[in-house]
Amino acid sequence: MSRQPVRTAIREATEQLAAAGVHSARNDAEVLAAHLMGVERTRLCLVPLVESAVLEAYRKMVDQRAKRIPLQYITGTSPMGEIDLEVGPGVFVPRPETELLLAWALAFLESCHRHPPVVLDLCTGSGALALALAHARPDAVVHAIELDPRALTWAQRNASLRADDGDTDIILHNDDVTRPDLLTELDGTVDLIVANPPYVPVGAQLEPEVIEHDPHIALFAGPDGLNVIEPMVANVARWLRVGGGVAIEHDDSNGAAVAALLSEGGLFSDIVTHPDLAGRPRFVVARRDNARMDA
Repeated sequence: MSRQPVRTAIREATEQLAAAGVHSARNDAEVLAAHLMGVERTRLCLVPLVESAVLEAYRKMVDQRAKRIPLQYITGTSPMGEIDLEVGPGVFVPRPETELLLAWALAFLESCHRHPPVVLDLCTGSGALALALAHARPDAVVHAIELDPRALTWAQRNASLRADDGDTDIILHNDDVTRPDLLTELDGTVDLIVANPPYVPVGAQLEPEVIEHDPHIALFAGPDGLNVIEPMVANVARWLRVGGGVAIEHDDSNGAAVAALLSEGGLFSDIVTHPDLAGRPRFVVARRDNARMDA
């Protein structure tokens, strides 16, 4: 087979993916091509023609995506901040929306004058937030908690890869973020807590990439999506030092509910709901401003 223009292959892939119901068909077609050819997506124009073997490999990747296999499972990586994480079956794929939470967390750390700052990532999954924070703030002491052993294996793998690349080691814990006596040695010492816990209400309609591939333990949290967040808040309150900050990602139906959970007892102030890339409520932030824990 003669060489074929890349733009033709990408156009055909876009049409195939769109017909399969992939909303980001053009983006995914280009990302797959760039990944296979080892170039930045913006530099695909510099690879005008592809050999038949490359074209065949590309079509196989596109066929996988047309079956609604997550794009990140096909490429094997997912970005978060300035790093790429390895992902695959058994671990939740980090979402672009969580980049907004990461940006807030980094800005909060900039305002925190304690050195080294202590950071805690709840329900770390692949290690995305913990490792992105450790990369951006090598001075930080970063703890990360994950309940699912399969996800923890991915977090350990990513942590090792980041350490090999020179990033500060993180401290991983295989545990339940709702356990009342979890990590009591950190009580009153944590400067920043970030959390992307399971928060999807049971029965919610989800895309095939999510419902068929993301681990359900990382998705669902009871009928209202609060079965993890609600009991987790008490732990957040005792871990944070006075003045420490927390950011919790949540279902778009639960912004007010999560804000209300943080406002109960008078232990938090500056409670603000932030939107995601589509303008929907996506994460709530707050500051610990009261030393009392008897409320």
